[in-house]
This record gives sequence, C-alpha cells and structure tokens, in this order.
Amino acid sequence: MRRVLGLLAVGALAAATAGCSPSDTPDDAAPTEEANPTRVLDEEFADPDILEVDGVYYAYASAGNRKNVQVATSTDLLEWEMLDDDALPELPSWTIPGKTWAPEVTEVADGQFVLYFTTTNFEPALQCIGVATSTDPAGPFTVAGDRMLVCPEDEGGAIDASTFATDTGLNLVWKNDGNCCDKDTWIQTAPLSADGLALAGPTTKLVKQTLDWEGLLVEAPTVVPRDDGFALLYSSNFYGDSSYNVGYATAPALEGPWEKSPEPILSSDSFGGDRYIGPGGQDLATAPDGTTYLLFHSWDAAVTYRSMHAEPVEWQGSDLQFTQE
Repeated sequence: MRRVLGLLAVGALAAATAGCSPSDTPDDAAPTEEANPTRVLDEEFADPDILEVDGVYYAYASAGNRKNVQVATSTDLLEWEMLDDDALPELPSWTIPGKTWAPEVTEVADGQFVLYFTTTNFEPALQCIGVATSTDPAGPFTVAGDRMLVCPEDEGGAIDASTFATDTGLNLVWKNDGNCCDKDTWIQTAPLSADGLALAGPTTKLVKQTLDWEGLLVEAPTVVPRDDGFALLYSSNFYGDSSYNVGYATAPALEGPWEKSPEPILSSDSFGGDRYIGPGGQDLATAPDGTTYLLFHSWDAAVTYRSMHAEPVEWQGSDLQFTQE
C-alpha cells in the first residue's frame, strides 16, 4: 500500500469478534481529556489506514456515521477533515450490509486505487475480504468480481487486510478469523497480482496467538520491510475493552523465525495508564516534516466510540520506539 513511510506498510483491525460489551471496561482505565493529547480526530473512526497521494493523506476507517467506509484527509497527519461521502457506497448482493470493517487502500498504478475491505459473506456466512477499485483515493470504490478475494472457510474466514511492497511486488496480509470458531488466528501473507485484484502465490503464515496478553487472537497486521528483514505490528485480545493492545515482532524473512516482543508496545497501561483504552488497529505514516507517527484508535473515556490518535515514533535499529512521554 502506502507511500507514506517509503515502507509500503499498512494496518487495520476488525470489529470482528463478538463477546463482552465495551461497558465491561474497568472504570479506573478511563483516560481524562487532559491526559489525551494525541487525539487527532474526535469521531468514531476505528481501524485507521493511511495513504498519501500527492501531498494529501487519506485515512480510511471501519463502518460508522452511516457509511461503509469512512474517509478523512490531512496535509500533516495531525489536523483532519472528515469527508461527507461513503468511499464504498454500495456493497454486493452476496454480502450482509452494515458490517464493513478494517479498510485498506493502496495505489497499484498511477491513478489506480484498490480497496480491500472486510465484510460478512452470505455463503459461507463468514467474515471475509473483498476488493474494490477507483480512480480517486476518496472513492467511490466499486466492488470487483462476484466473490470474496480471501475467504478460507476451513480457517473461519479472513479479516483485516493490509498490504506491503517488496522487490518482487505487492503483498496482501490478513488474519484468519479463527476466533469465530475455536481455531487459531494466524497473521498470513501472499503475493498479489500486479493489478491487486487476485492472489498470485502461496500463503505464508507469520505469527499466531501465543502470549497471555494476546488472549484468543492476533489481528490487524502491519508489515514493514526493513533493511535487516521485516517488522510486524499487530493488535491482539478483545477489541471492545481495555485488554486490546498493539504487539510487535521481527524476522529476517517472511518465513521467519519471528521473534515477538515479550510485552505489547502499546496498551491501556502505556503512558501511565491514563491515556488510552484498548488502543489498536494501527498504521504507520511519515509527515512532511519527517516525523513518523503510529496512528491508531482508542476508546473514549466513556467507552462509547473509538477516535483516531497519532503517537510520534522512531526506529532504533529493528525496534520502534515512542518519542514523547
């Protein structure tokens, strides 16, 4: 996907699991407005995905505000304007309306944009990944084909598409939705065709849930090619409460071996525990002044909506570090 980091990485997350209500979040986890200086868009805007085109940043988010795919724009990653139109106004007849999550947009050729989205398939009745195209990064996007792009029935479906580029071309990353049906959740990747509309090679499994703080799942992958291999950011645990977090792993090759950070790099306990509730659905982007930001969502203090935040970060070797207290 993206040209923002020169890294071509992306992220997303899914409101993909059913379970306990967000109201189950502990009261003492609630941040105050004063302790939340990184909020850059105070709207329901979950699972932000960032794309830069000709000096304009486009942020795409899960369904909300009566839209299937929301879009906001910025010139600096800090001041954002919501667009009125739905980037994906029409869903195909073979999907269930009202359940569209974790969009990812990439520019596959000059003026040619591809949107990957998660929605619920009618048959099989699973969350899966569809694909749509547009000549405008703001949309409207039109669904391509007559079926889902990625929908592994034996793995519980697939959600949270993102993309990254290597010397050999564009790659799609996703999570199989195994937590729907008592299966493992794997972050997986496969090469894409030049037009971005089809998988063009075998699937490689990267990581699955193995650590206590990951709970039942890992999801929302962001793969970043690095000089010494690859970095992977991902979200884990339950999206609807304070247990959601951002994990981190590195590997010399996509095939591994992948080494996870022993603790999440961003969680409700970060920054003194009073800034975020359930942060996740992350992406990376670099502003015109050279500052790199991790953009992600976090619940508001009342746990009623997820707004977009931007934390400045920098690479220190193979590690990603936050640069402000």
